[in-house]
Amino acid sequence: MQLEIAVQDVAGARIASDAGVDRVELCSALSLGGVTPSVGVIEAVVAAATCPVHVLVRPRPGDFVYSRDEVDVLLGDVRVAVAAGATGVVVGALSDGAVDAEILARLGDAAEGADVTFHRAFDLVTDTVAALDLLAAHRVRRVLTSGGASSAVDGMPGLRRLVALAQGRVEIMAGGGVTIESIPDLADLGVDAVHLSAKLLRRVAGGFSLGADSREGVMEWDATDPQLVARARAAVSGSS
Repeated sequence: MQLEIAVQDVAGARIASDAGVDRVELCSALSLGGVTPSVGVIEAVVAAATCPVHVLVRPRPGDFVYSRDEVDVLLGDVRVAVAAGATGVVVGALSDGAVDAEILARLGDAAEGADVTFHRAFDLVTDTVAALDLLAAHRVRRVLTSGGASSAVDGMPGLRRLVALAQGRVEIMAGGGVTIESIPDLADLGVDAVHLSAKLLRRVAGGFSLGADSREGVMEWDATDPQLVARARAAVSGSS
């Protein structure tokens, strides 16, 4: 079983690389579920990491039903990420409760042979069997999923079913609310990988409100926690 750590910056990528993770997913705004990072961040992380770097391509928070303009942004960001050295991209698009096959095909073409992971938009589809078959037909390498629940811990029955349905055609990567303690149980399901952010909240006093979600007098941000990453690596190694 592999370990993927979601990171937001060079420091996080170095921590994950030093711990021997199998790859990192690079994004910005983890607190919003992640959005596409800047090209500067992608280039810096690719240069610093000693493991594969997969870039989340998501133009905004919210749902995964995209306008024509947003699809153009998705395609452009996939090309930029691959050109910047990413070995994979993490994408997803839905239409009427199903995977949008047309957009998925275009994103796969834009990736030009780089690994393609379908993100947790998968957990919103109404027919997971059809969705999994579609991903396999489009040569998607893996799907990040919590088994259709709010967290992978709650979604273990769904994850077990997906592993059986995938039959090796698509890798099943458990993500969403993964804890260190849950890794052995997830491994027992037969998932191919686990995904977690292993983050801590940094806080400094001072400053002023910079947005609707910020607080006056406090500045906060998420950062990768070396101890959590090391514990995750040990838990995965002990479950293999």
